[in-house]
Amino acid sequence: MAQVLLVEDEEDIAFPLVRTLERDGYDVSWIVSGGEALSFLNANPVDLMILDLGLPDMDGLEVCRSARSNGFDGGILVVTARAGELDRVVGLDNGADDYLPKPFGLAELQARVRALLRRTQAAREAALSSDSAAAANGLRIDTAARRVMHREVELALTAKEFDVLALLAANREKVVAREQLMREVWDEHWFGSTKTLDVTIGRLRSKLEQAGVTERIQAVRGVGFRLEIGE
Repeated sequence: MAQVLLVEDEEDIAFPLVRTLERDGYDVSWIVSGGEALSFLNANPVDLMILDLGLPDMDGLEVCRSARSNGFDGGILVVTARAGELDRVVGLDNGADDYLPKPFGLAELQARVRALLRRTQAAREAALSSDSAAAANGLRIDTAARRVMHREVELALTAKEFDVLALLAANREKVVAREQLMREVWDEHWFGSTKTLDVTIGRLRSKLEQAGVTERIQAVRGVGFRLEIGE
């Protein structure tokens, strides 16, 4: 049973969400503040966090950043009254996986939740086509444990960064189309901008370079991306 953490301080929004998610078969925990959410994540396994940005004690973006810094690799779905492309990019750049502006329909939220929860399995199956612990030269990707190692040092990646890298590694030296990346990592129900992919690729490139990884993610103009084996 998937473990879902709902971080929302408005009861009239939280109650129907909890009921809906529980009817869908998820184990749901409801918390009303950012500080409590971070403490909960440190002590409990969570597959997906649904996070409101307007919390009473701290900004939801800080919760997002702190969760990722502390090693949380589950999905993060941001729900907020803030709107606009800039806010979407800011949220995704701070470690969120998906963005749902208020007001939203329960059916759309349910679809986003299902998509986020199945991406781990989709990325694992894609990577298993090459090996259960795919290796791109000196870069080792353990899809079962969802860990990326380079020279015995683990890279701290978000869930989306891991899924993108695993898919590229499973097809290394081959071009993976933007449409395939969006479909398999964000799924066909993603309605946001494709800039989401570019933001994730940019963060991933930076982390690989900082870790001294020789493999490079190369853009193929108008097509997609390719993971190239370094020298």
